[in-house]
Amino acid sequence: MQDVFTADAAAELAVITRGGLVESRHYGAAVVVDPAGNPIFELGDTTTPVYPRSSLKPFQAIASLRTGVLLNSQQTALACASHTGATIHQQVALSMLSAAGLSEADLQCPTAWPADKTTRREWTLSQRQPNQLAFNCSGKHAGFLAACVHAGLDTNTYLEHEHPLQQSVLEVLTEYAGVAPEHVSTDGCGAPAPTLPLLPLAKAVSQLATGSEPAAQQVFSAMLAHPELVQGPDAENTVVSQRLGILAKLGAEGVLILVTKDGHAAAIKSLDGAHRPTTLVGLRLLAAAGALERTSVDAVLADILPKITGGVEAIIVGQVELGRDVLTALS
Repeated sequence: MQDVFTADAAAELAVITRGGLVESRHYGAAVVVDPAGNPIFELGDTTTPVYPRSSLKPFQAIASLRTGVLLNSQQTALACASHTGATIHQQVALSMLSAAGLSEADLQCPTAWPADKTTRREWTLSQRQPNQLAFNCSGKHAGFLAACVHAGLDTNTYLEHEHPLQQSVLEVLTEYAGVAPEHVSTDGCGAPAPTLPLLPLAKAVSQLATGSEPAAQQVFSAMLAHPELVQGPDAENTVVSQRLGILAKLGAEGVLILVTKDGHAAAIKSLDGAHRPTTLVGLRLLAAAGALERTSVDAVLADILPKITGGVEAIIVGQVELGRDVLTALS
């Protein structure tokens, strides 16, 4: 059975300090490539396949767009999203379904409560129940369904691994990454979950910015134009994209991809599945590569990194810091 890389093949990405002592350590792997796909930084094992999970959504959206389905900019962004289930997210997902003559009942993702606090509060007061539109992958599923209707493909089996649209997703990944996924399991939303190593993933991500395919250009521009739809207001990926002008997309279990407008790209995987170190590592590596301005990166990180606090007054007693292997690579 294929396994993720092990701890002895991982790099120390970040540490958490409290009172001047290290309390926790995050290990994993990270890679940054230039616009031509050449590695600039490689830390840990970047060649063993991992599950990129939702960081593959831009490529799943490309497969949907290749059918010729017409999605506007907001709909395209939501097809790439791991959203918080806010009212606007649900409305855009429903607009894709309605345009295809479908409804929420056609979605095969799980039901969920909105993660967006304002929307969830409204639902609680009005005694609404969880639905599928609020699930964080509903935009991807709505995009899949709209593509199936446009292409005349079966909508009842759109999540099956052998479905023509899911086979197209694998073709897209192989084209952009330069290697075929070695294994395909099932994601939390029910869609196929292919594996890719981090280095090919970063090369694929770079081509979202530099590629000539119209579908990739549509995905990249839509995600940059509507970062609040890609995750949610004040969410980490959204803030990074809004303030630094780059594409940021998380994947479950500690995966993150970042890509600048000129095609510098980073792919990070935290071995323990935590997201706490990934944005710090990715942004600092991109800054060291000359792809981002360091002072702008530091200003964003100061606002989004988790605060290590103590007491009712939430006094700062520690911080999230780069791990020794990242510091060595940057020295």
